[in-house]
Amino acid sequence: MNNLRRLDINLLLTLDVLLAEHNVTRAAQRLNLSQPSVSVHLAKLRDIFGDPLLLPGPRGMRPTVRADELREPLREALEALERAVAPASPFDPALATLTWKISATDYGESTIVLPALSGLRMQAPGTRLAVVDLLPGQMVKQAEQGLFDLALHITEGAPPELHQRPLFTERYVLAGRIGHPGLNAPPTREQFCALEHVMVSREGGGFWGTTDNALADVGLSRKVVLSVPHFLLVMSVLASTDLVAMLPSRLVRGHPALQVVDAPLQVPGYEMAMFWGERSHRDPAHKWLREHLAASV
Repeated sequence: MNNLRRLDINLLLTLDVLLAEHNVTRAAQRLNLSQPSVSVHLAKLRDIFGDPLLLPGPRGMRPTVRADELREPLREALEALERAVAPASPFDPALATLTWKISATDYGESTIVLPALSGLRMQAPGTRLAVVDLLPGQMVKQAEQGLFDLALHITEGAPPELHQRPLFTERYVLAGRIGHPGLNAPPTREQFCALEHVMVSREGGGFWGTTDNALADVGLSRKVVLSVPHFLLVMSVLASTDLVAMLPSRLVRGHPALQVVDAPLQVPGYEMAMFWGERSHRDPAHKWLREHLAASV
């Protein structure tokens, strides 16, 4: 380690060329240095390694045993260093063998991950994708630690420390089973409030949400009889009962067991976006993944 601290890249490059040429003059020409400069480098190298490295010979210089031992490891180390500092090569998804991680709720899974999946498998067949639970309060820390490549979350209240790219704006609609007697026509506000509602509470157990805020603004309230943490259960509940729900329009679009009508009041929607940290911002593979997801929604 002490020897390593005394070395610099220029000394190692000089040694590599000297071991190839066995001649100070030719080495100087290849390195684009003066002969005295190369001689100074050689003197420093001899001192660091405690070995003459190159000895005078009848036709130039001949390497010592120590120099022969250094030749291959030094060449391999310099080639590895050159690869490490080389400019990033263009990303080819067809040849990629990466494992990506996307942090999302079941809503993000259904509306963003699922539409992108087919194209991802077709264009990057050697890659793998892991979807992990979204923890909004830990997004910045997880991004810094590389625990996800992308997080799918709403832009409102998002941490400013992360890069973000908006994907779409979502609105709420009223959904229930096909043939629901209360959804033959868009309900009035009074009819809407009389229906039995199910809602998603990400924190668990909540019976108040964005819709209730909008109702309270006009002096009304609804009857929420079921609260669940995930959208998947809501879809099954709606299809098999007379409960209704205010749901994001993309989630129920084209669902064969549900019918959708406009609610009798304006409920604020939200903007959905992808988020990522600085550590992967310029990575060609990461850029490709971001573009692919953005083009799929």
